[in-house]
Amino acid sequence: MDQRRTRLPGSRARLGHVGEERDRGGRHGGLGRTGEDGARAVPRARTGCGDEAGDGGADTGSAAPAGHAAHSAYRERASRLSGAVLWTHTASGPARPVLPDGCTDLIWSEGLLLVAGPDTGPHLPDAAPPGTRHIGLRFAPGQGPAVFGVPARELRDLRVPLADLWPAAQARELAGRMAAGGAPDRVLEETAVARLRAAADRTAAGPAARSAPPPRSGRTAAIAAALDRGRPVAEVARAVALGERQLHRHCLDAFGYGPKTLTRVLRFVRALGLARSGMPYAHVAACAGYADQAHLAREVKALAGAPMGVLLGSG
Repeated sequence: MDQRRTRLPGSRARLGHVGEERDRGGRHGGLGRTGEDGARAVPRARTGCGDEAGDGGADTGSAAPAGHAAHSAYRERASRLSGAVLWTHTASGPARPVLPDGCTDLIWSEGLLLVAGPDTGPHLPDAAPPGTRHIGLRFAPGQGPAVFGVPARELRDLRVPLADLWPAAQARELAGRMAAGGAPDRVLEETAVARLRAAADRTAAGPAARSAPPPRSGRTAAIAAALDRGRPVAEVARAVALGERQLHRHCLDAFGYGPKTLTRVLRFVRALGLARSGMPYAHVAACAGYADQAHLAREVKALAGAPMGVLLGSG
């Protein structure tokens, strides 16, 4: 397998499991966040409206991959790492697009550890041979940077080998533990927990000891929750005692997006979950926070690359 180094900051190439760059207009395949043949699962729908539709924030539990019906090849469970989700997927058909949801993933497959950054549009993985198994740990928005060791902005729309982010010896050690068999899902969890504890220790030691992003803070969680509820950027900035420019920088580092883009992504996730529950589109638009059904349609097409009906019907 070709494992050439992928480009990092400044590169907008979509990266796959072989580290190749597609021609302009194409997205990299390989190991994306896989749900049913490539599509990552979306947060479980909140099927009411008003407070029920808008409360919470960055819910990472889900029942089925984004835009698809439940599939026997995909399984997930809540991780012992709060907010994260462990998932497994076995390739069994054509690749399906991975849709934006504000999350990041650490993925193991075919002897390679890959980091999937936050997406701003649909990512179409390369088709994997039937039977190819993927194991992933999906982090809540803002949770991944401390594990990966780089700000989320540097991973936006990218698929990057973990060896490009961690010291080579650490990446090899983890790959060896994963390949040894046993419980690779537990190895992923234990590794993430250890990385987050180390990040917390560095943060507690003061600025001089910080060499990587800090763990997801209460401020970061509050920002994600407020934006998920559709609060205006200025209001969110005041609530977390930041200026709007400071908030923008914080969001880029924590989520990979500015606050307005994160709001759009989380609203799209909420809308897709509601639509998958059978709710009429006009009601989805109202509950998810769109101005009207036409606004919903424009945003879905912009973020998913296809109309809602196609997303719901492709499973």
